[in-house]
Amino acid sequence: MEFEPVIGLEIHVELKTKSKMFSSAPSVYGKEPNTQIMPLDMAFPGTLPTVNKEAVIYAIRVSNALHMKIDNELHFDRKNYFYSDLPKGYQITQNLRPIGIDGYLTIDINGETRKIEIERLHIEEDTCKQIHFNDFTLLNYNRAGTPLVEIVSRPDMRNGLEAMKYVEKIRSIVVYSDVSDGKMEEGSLRCDVNISLREKGTTTFGTKVEIKNINSISYIQKAIDFEIERQTKLLLAGEKIAQETRRYDSDKNETILMRVKTDAVDYKYFPEDNILPIKLSDEFIKDAIASCPELMEDKLHRYKQDYHLSEYDASLLLANKDVSTYFDEVVKYTNNFKLAANWINVDVASYLNKNFIEINDFKLKAKDLADLINLIDKNEVNSNQARNIFSKMIEDDISAKEAKEKLGISSQISDVDFVKNLINEVFSENEDAIISYKEGKGRALGFLVGQVMKKSKGRVNPKLTTELVTEELERR
Repeated sequence: MEFEPVIGLEIHVELKTKSKMFSSAPSVYGKEPNTQIMPLDMAFPGTLPTVNKEAVIYAIRVSNALHMKIDNELHFDRKNYFYSDLPKGYQITQNLRPIGIDGYLTIDINGETRKIEIERLHIEEDTCKQIHFNDFTLLNYNRAGTPLVEIVSRPDMRNGLEAMKYVEKIRSIVVYSDVSDGKMEEGSLRCDVNISLREKGTTTFGTKVEIKNINSISYIQKAIDFEIERQTKLLLAGEKIAQETRRYDSDKNETILMRVKTDAVDYKYFPEDNILPIKLSDEFIKDAIASCPELMEDKLHRYKQDYHLSEYDASLLLANKDVSTYFDEVVKYTNNFKLAANWINVDVASYLNKNFIEINDFKLKAKDLADLINLIDKNEVNSNQARNIFSKMIEDDISAKEAKEKLGISSQISDVDFVKNLINEVFSENEDAIISYKEGKGRALGFLVGQVMKKSKGRVNPKLTTELVTEELERR
């Protein structure tokens, strides 16, 4: 018997607003526990929520990027449950009228495009952080009230790879639209997986198992692949799948039971009576969409179309939003886009990795790197000289021109007659190498070029030298 997995995802995205969803408390990660709170976050009597306008704008941006129908009225509801992480005893969320519905995104799987439909995107507030010990729990309310959007897919995915690609795409959208930093390790983006198996060819859903709070994109695929294998073994053995919530243990690469579900939880939703419906004008929605920065997919197209970069080079730049921003700044000052991409993807990336820093902490300004690239482009320095200049620029915090002068590097010579005179001298001194070349020994070409470079003390243009040496060898 062959089974088909049915997978849907719920993704919670923390919005990087300055304040919380319904209070004026700052929304900042990593501060001392219980220092970023206001009376409303603690549910003090007499406090009333106010809607964070910036969070609504961010929700509209993401809804639009996911091709959703955007509601022109903002409605909030109470989701009632009595957990220790919610002091009010309820969460303010959107139930009946989410801000975005009926969207989709496309993912690329081995060269084929898959369309994943998205049911809804709604706005809500986050809960506080619980830190559990053996006999007590500590509560940090700094996170309580942080603005969230929850993105709920339809059960359209069929394996771990598709789910991983889907989350990657969602993450790129929220990061490039500048609504979230998307850091899964800090909880800015959290993923719950709903997975069931059914006999292939049937349409009835199997018993759903939920995997909670997966905090790494790679773990999503691993957790799903393990769960598919686990459920398959149970079904083939004639056992039933229990409706339960599990977590993924990355050390053991397995899902572990957290709790068994008996019935669906009744949250007793009802309209939030402290927030009246808010009419969103067409102009407000249009402005929210227009203010969205360029998305990764659009940048990829632009890099390939306008700068003629390969898919590989463009994807390397776009893997980190800040790196792509740095590249965008560099190409304002140079027209050699390919060389700019190469330097950022190789030399700059190597320096950052070696020194354990991010591009935003890189000392070399975009214009300074562009100046160095222009020196190479104009054949004033060769690649080895450029790397020495690059190191000197960083070391002494100086411009490319200053570094070139400090290192005593003269401009590269591209005078054809001058290079030809050097070639004639080298040829007369190395007749054996010419004979070797004629006998098909390819290394002789490199030797002769090297001798010309040596005679010029590295000042002649290596590309031009190679071309002229080859011409002269063929002529003889």
